[in-house]
Amino acid sequence: MGISQGDRVKNNELNERRLQATPRGIGVMCNFFAERAENATLWDVEGNEVIDFAAGIAVLNTGHRHPKVAAAVEKQLHAFTHTAYQVVPYESYITLAEKINARVPVEGPAKTAFFSTGAEAVENAIKIARAYSKRPGVIAFGGGFHGRTSMTMALTGKVAPYKIGFGPFPGSIFHAQYPNAVHDVSTQDALKSLDRIFKADIAPDQVAAILLEPVQGEGGFVIAPDDFMQGVRKICDQHGILLIADEVQSGYARTGKLFAMEHYSVKPDLITMAKSLAGGMPLSAVSGRAEVMDAPAPGGLGGTYAGNPLAIASALAVLEVIEEEQLCERSRELGEALVAELNNARANCPYIADVRALGSMVAVEFSDPQTGEPSPAFTQKVLAHALEAGLLLLSCGVYGNVIRFLYPLTIPDAQFRRALDIISRSLTQ
Repeated sequence: MGISQGDRVKNNELNERRLQATPRGIGVMCNFFAERAENATLWDVEGNEVIDFAAGIAVLNTGHRHPKVAAAVEKQLHAFTHTAYQVVPYESYITLAEKINARVPVEGPAKTAFFSTGAEAVENAIKIARAYSKRPGVIAFGGGFHGRTSMTMALTGKVAPYKIGFGPFPGSIFHAQYPNAVHDVSTQDALKSLDRIFKADIAPDQVAAILLEPVQGEGGFVIAPDDFMQGVRKICDQHGILLIADEVQSGYARTGKLFAMEHYSVKPDLITMAKSLAGGMPLSAVSGRAEVMDAPAPGGLGGTYAGNPLAIASALAVLEVIEEEQLCERSRELGEALVAELNNARANCPYIADVRALGSMVAVEFSDPQTGEPSPAFTQKVLAHALEAGLLLLSCGVYGNVIRFLYPLTIPDAQFRRALDIISRSLTQ
C-alpha cells in the first residue's frame, strides 16, 4: 500500500523541527528533505523529484546507491562492521591500499593510510610531512579549502563562512596567491608570492610542505596551469619541501582521469583523497612516496573509525565501477557537452565571465556586465531558477559568483540532456 500525499511528512514541518533541534551554524541550503535517491535523482518527503547536480558535494561520482557499491556494503555488513584496524586488521584495507598505490601519481613506490574525512586526510598529510622533513612550516593558497578542523581551517584560504569567529589558528601556516586569469593573477604573480613568503615570513628551509588543490574546489573550480605546477615543483625540489596535492574534490574520475594530478607534467609527494573515494561512505586517504609515508612512528597515524570496513568495501567497488563503466572517458564526454551548452548560452547571457573545465569538473563564473565586478546575486538567481525547474546546483568561489556542476558520472544520457536544457533556460531567462 502506497503512502498518500496527506500521510507524508511535510518539508515545512521538518524545517521547523530542524530550526528547534539543530544549531544555526549548520547552514542548510535546501528547504526540502531527502527521502530516497537513485543514481542522479533525489526524491523529497513530499514526492518531488530533483536532478542532483550536487552529489553531496562531489561525493557521488558513481551515483546514489550504485548496485555494485550497495552490494559490497551489504556483504561486508553481514561479516563485521568494526574492529578498529589498528587493533584487529583486515585484508580489505590492504587490498584497497595496494590498488590505490598502483594508480596514484607519485614517484616510485607508494603507500596509503586511510582515515574518515577529507579534513582528517589533509591534517594527517601535514603530520606526515612534518615528521619526514623535521620542519614546522606549511604554505597553502588563497581560495583553497582544506577542511573545518582547527588545522585545516588555518590552511583554508577563504574566511567566510569557514573561519569567522573560530580563531586563533595554529601557527607556521602561510598563504600564497593562486593563479587565476579571470582575476588577473598570473603564474608569475603566484610564484612571486611564494618568494615573498620566504623573504618576509619563513625561511624555505623551515617549510615542510606546500599544499595545493590542482583544481580549487570551494575556490571556484580554478584550474592550476601546468607552468605553475612546474614552478612549485621546482621550488619544492630546490628547498627540500614536500608537495601535497589535495584531491579530496578533484579525485576519482571527476577531471577525466582518476586523479587531477595525472594531467600535469610533475608529480606530488603526497596526495589526499576523500569524497567520491567510497561512493557515499565516510572514507579518506593519504597516499605518497613510501619513504615519506613511513616517517611517523608506529601509533602516530590512525583513528578509531579510520578505514572502516564498510567504507573500504564500498571503495573497492567504486574502483571497479570506474573501470568497468569507463567513467574517466565518460567524464570527459559529459564535460565537453556541458561546456558546449554553457558557451552557447554566452550570446544571451552577458553575465558569463568565464567557462572552465577539466573533464567533468566544470564551472561557470558570473560578473556584472556593467561593472565587471563578481555577481553573486545573479548566481543565486540562476540557482533558484534551476531548482524551481527541478535541478539542484551548487555555487562556489571566493566571491560566491561561480556555479559548479557535480553530476554523477553515471547519469543517464536523457536525464543529462534534460538538465542541460534547464541550465540553458536558467542562464538566459
